[in-house]
Amino acid sequence: MRSIRAAATGAVTLSLVLAASACGGGSSTGGGSNDSPKTLTYWASNQGASIEIDKKVLQPELDKFEKQTGIEVKLEVVPWSDLLNRILTATTSGQGPDVLNIGNTWSASLQATGALLPWDAQNFSKIGGKDRFVDSALGSTGVPGQDPAAVPLYSMAYALYYNKQIFADAGIAGPPATWAELVADGKKIQAKGKQVLGAEGANVSENIHHVFVFAKQHGADFFTADGKPDFTDPKVVDAVKQYVDLMAKDKAIPAGNAEYAQNQSVSDFAKGRTAMLLWQSASANLKSQGMSEDAYGIAPVPVQSGTPGTGTQVNSMVAGINLAVFKNTDNLDGATEFVKFMTSDEEQKILNKAYSSIPPVKTAQADAAFTAPANAVLKDTLARSAAALPQVPDESQFETAVGTAVKELFADAAAGRAVTTESVKAKLEKAQQQMPAK
Repeated sequence: MRSIRAAATGAVTLSLVLAASACGGGSSTGGGSNDSPKTLTYWASNQGASIEIDKKVLQPELDKFEKQTGIEVKLEVVPWSDLLNRILTATTSGQGPDVLNIGNTWSASLQATGALLPWDAQNFSKIGGKDRFVDSALGSTGVPGQDPAAVPLYSMAYALYYNKQIFADAGIAGPPATWAELVADGKKIQAKGKQVLGAEGANVSENIHHVFVFAKQHGADFFTADGKPDFTDPKVVDAVKQYVDLMAKDKAIPAGNAEYAQNQSVSDFAKGRTAMLLWQSASANLKSQGMSEDAYGIAPVPVQSGTPGTGTQVNSMVAGINLAVFKNTDNLDGATEFVKFMTSDEEQKILNKAYSSIPPVKTAQADAAFTAPANAVLKDTLARSAAALPQVPDESQFETAVGTAVKELFADAAAGRAVTTESVKAKLEKAQQQMPAK
């Protein structure tokens, strides 16, 4: 998911949602209807540098859809800090949109509510077939073996963005390939008076994305094979500590970043304050903040050793946005037609160009617009070295619990409190206790 901009912490927890009868959208019958065939409501996620930018991107396309079909789409762009709670509330109240964007990491959790339309073979046939979509994107659409809860819309991957001038001034020839190289380069960068690596330490979702990758690189996962949380596995503890140590021990992440949660690290990078940034498909965001594409390079996220790949060489989660339909929509046919429109080759090219993301539709992804060097890194990462976050019903609680634990560890580091193996394990043990009982 995108990214992934701010923490979706829970006033409404998924355990409460599962205890309730799940029904979203507008139909009081719970089964969907075509009672309102001329209108749709659409909750879009905040993909651009601001909500206003998203409206400028999306509204012309929605007007185009209305001209083609006669269906008016009422748009609301929802900030990431509110989106998950808004969706969970809608699943219990029945007062939600017809169509909505969801972070792809939430797919299994929202699937478990029963509120979303399942994308079985019949529904996929209405939008051109399941085989139009790349496998990596389909891997984050719900629990394996079940019909997907949503359809891929935007695909993204993390990359390392680095300031060419800062690197040149520090005498660094190219981007680091390993974390050890990044830390060593950081000493040279700091000697020139610049910050090393930006992070969003108070952003729960960003924290999860990074510690998930570190866990993979340590040969670990946060869940057992049967879906039970395993947050205190020694390899998981080591992975979380390595990430937080980028601030606590290595001083690569500035202490002030412990409070960042709203793209401040992107702004620091765009303004030349920070030499490196780990972000999902950042080019459009950087451009909107006045940074020239010539000013920075894009490289794969570092690994422990060697080069990115599968297993312990994973260097990104499979990031992206999925498009879902509430099962009890009042315009089931129109909602399906809208999904078909948004995932058409033409719209996939338009929207993914606007957001510097990668189309999850195979034919659109092959377009020349997505073969530029920047996109080449992202496409290669998605194809070779990205892994989907756990597709388990408790995934959203996992994000909140562990992401908050990492947030607290960053706060400790910023305050000068020791971050030890024992303190990391204690935070993760507390996070595991917050998970629903099995």
